[in-house]
Amino acid sequence: MAKLCIFNKNKPMKSLLNKSLHLILCAILVYGCNSNISKIKKPRIAIAGLAIESSTFSPARSGVDAFLAREGKDVFKYYPFLSEESEQRIAADWVPTLRGHALPGGMVTKKAYDSLVGKTLGLLEKGMPYDGLFFDIHGAMSVEGIEDPEGDFIAKIRVLIGTETLISTSMDLHGNVSERLARHSDLITCYRMAPHEDALESKQRAVDNLLERLISGKGRPKFKAWIPIPILLPGEKTSTRIEPGKSLYAKVQPVTEKEGVIDAAIWIGYAWADEARNHAVVMVTGDDKLAVTESAETLAQAFWDVRKQFEFVAPTATLEKSVKLALKSKKKPFIISDMGDNPTAGGAGDVTWTLRELLANKAFQKKSGPTVIYASIPGPEMIEAALAAGVGGMVSAHVGALVDNRFSPPILLKGVVEAIYKGDVHAEIEAVVSVGSIKVIVTKKRKPYHHVKDFTQLGLSPKVADVLVVKIGYLVPELYDMRGDWIMALTPGGVDQDLERLEYKHIKRPMFPLDKEMDSVNLKALLIPASDAL
Repeated sequence: MAKLCIFNKNKPMKSLLNKSLHLILCAILVYGCNSNISKIKKPRIAIAGLAIESSTFSPARSGVDAFLAREGKDVFKYYPFLSEESEQRIAADWVPTLRGHALPGGMVTKKAYDSLVGKTLGLLEKGMPYDGLFFDIHGAMSVEGIEDPEGDFIAKIRVLIGTETLISTSMDLHGNVSERLARHSDLITCYRMAPHEDALESKQRAVDNLLERLISGKGRPKFKAWIPIPILLPGEKTSTRIEPGKSLYAKVQPVTEKEGVIDAAIWIGYAWADEARNHAVVMVTGDDKLAVTESAETLAQAFWDVRKQFEFVAPTATLEKSVKLALKSKKKPFIISDMGDNPTAGGAGDVTWTLRELLANKAFQKKSGPTVIYASIPGPEMIEAALAAGVGGMVSAHVGALVDNRFSPPILLKGVVEAIYKGDVHAEIEAVVSVGSIKVIVTKKRKPYHHVKDFTQLGLSPKVADVLVVKIGYLVPELYDMRGDWIMALTPGGVDQDLERLEYKHIKRPMFPLDKEMDSVNLKALLIPASDAL
C-alpha cells in the first residue's frame, strides 16, 4: 500500500496532486490502519459531460448515436488517470453517470440534446448527493433552438445537485465560455496545445484541482475573473506549434504558479457557429483577488496585442494550385488538407467538390499516374456495391453529397475494389476504390483519417504515396510527422476557412478580423459570482 503514496516520477509534481493533498491521500490509502485517521471521509464526485463541435454553417445534423455515449463504470475508459489504482481514483468515491463524445458535425437536434441531457440528469439524481462534479465538455456544441447549450446543461445540473457541490469544468480551447457557464463552474480549465496533444493532461488537471479543493477543505475559489475578447479566429490560424500562439499559450503556466492562483486558461473560441458566445475568452481562478484579476487582464491584453500576427499554420492555396505544387514536389507524401469540409472541425465530411476536381485532372486518369490517396468520402451505396463485388471486382455507384450538396452533387464513381475493412468505430465499413491512379477511400459513415493505421489496415502505404488528400485542417501529430510537404487548400464546405464569406448574423460586433479597425477594447476583468451566491 505504501508505494501507492509515491508520485509518478515521469510526471512533474505540478501535473499531479500537490504536496499537502498527497499527504492527505496517503492517509486515505492507509484508512483503517490508524484509529486517529479512521474518520477521514473521501469526497463523492460525479462525472458527466457531452462533447461535440457543431458548425451552424453546415446542413448536417447530429443525433443521439453520434455521441457514442458511455454510462456508469464504462465512463472510466475515457480517462487513464482514473484507472483503478491511480491516485485520483483512490482519492474519492466516483460516480460516473453519462459521458458522450461525438465527432464534430452539424447542429445537434433538439430531440438528441433533450434525450442525452435528460438521461444524464436522471443518472445524477440516482447517485446524489455529491461533493464535486467533473464536468467534461468540449464547449462548442450548438443545438437547434437553444442558445448556449453548455450553459443550459450546467444550469440544469445546478438546479438538481445544488450550489454546495463544486463543479470543475474541462474544455477544449476551441470551446466557448459564456458568462452563464462561468457562473456555474467553480473551477474551469482548457487545453493549452493545438493540436490537442495535452487533452488528457488538461482533463487530469481539472480533476486534480477539484480533488485538491475538496480534500484540503479550501472549497470553491474566492474569485473567478472572466474576460471576453472580441476575436474570432479558426484553429488553423491559432496553432500553438507556431507564433504567436506558441508564445501566447506559454504565458499560461507561469500564471498558475502565482500565489493565490489556481488555474488560468485562454479560449480561442469556435469560429463556425453563429452565436453570441462565439469569441475568445480568458479566465483565471484563485483566492487572491489582485493576482487573479491582474493575471487575467495581462493574458487578455497579450492576446489582443498579437491578434494581427496570426497566420495559417501552413501555406494555403486554391486546390488547383495545391495540386500543381504537389505534382512538382519530390517530397512524399505531399499532403493536401481539404479544409473546407473537415469533419474534425464540424464539416459534413461528404462534400464531393475536391474529389470531383481530382477525378477530372488528366494527371490522375491513368493507372500509371502519380499515386493519390483520397481520405475520404461517405458512400453507403458504394459500400453495398463493393461488398457485393468483393476485392478485385468492378463497381459503379454514387458517393458523397447526401448531406452537403451545396457545392457539388453526388459522384458516380467507377473503379476496382482494392480493399474492404469492417468494424471501424466511426466508418463501420470502408472500401478502397481505385480510379486511374487515385485510391478513393469510401466509408459507410464519415470518418476522419488521422493515424497511419487508418491507411495501412486498408492495404495502403501513405508514407510513399505521391499525394495524400485528407479532409482536415492542421495536421494531427501522426500526419504531421510523416509529411514530405504540406499545403492547406481553401476548399468549400461547412467549415470554410475564409470567415468573411460566412454570413454571421448573431455574433457580437465589432469582432476581429471581421471588423479590422478596432483600435481599443475593454479588457477589464469581470469578477463572476460564486456558484453558491447565485
